[in-house]
Amino acid sequence: MSTTTEEIIEKLKTITLFEAAELVSRIEETFGVDASAPSGGFAGAPLTAGEAPEAQEEKTTFDVILEDVASDKRVAVLKVIRNLTSLGLKEAKEFTSSLPKAVKEAVSKDEAEQAKQQLEEAGGKVKIS
Repeated sequence: MSTTTEEIIEKLKTITLFEAAELVSRIEETFGVDASAPSGGFAGAPLTAGEAPEAQEEKTTFDVILEDVASDKRVAVLKVIRNLTSLGLKEAKEFTSSLPKAVKEAVSKDEAEQAKQQLEEAGGKVKIS
């Protein structure tokens, strides 16, 4: 950017919201533009008949992450972990010693919700991501 542009940007960082609104009004009057309406090449191309905006893809796989286990609930949570995974007792104990950790990865929403419910009922703090 040019030094003039940099100076303007730095000055704009110091003005109040009221002053910024006043500045926008003056720019609109001086240059005959409308700041609220997209113009030229700055906005995406307008949609034509029959086009739909791109839909954001819905997430289809989820991870069940065990964040914490209360010390008095550890045995119950270990049983659920062993039930949900193929881990043995030793591996399940090691699993809970370094939380947070994913208990289930890339599973359906229903499966993730069921696992979360089981772990929370046993005393674990769980999130789905």
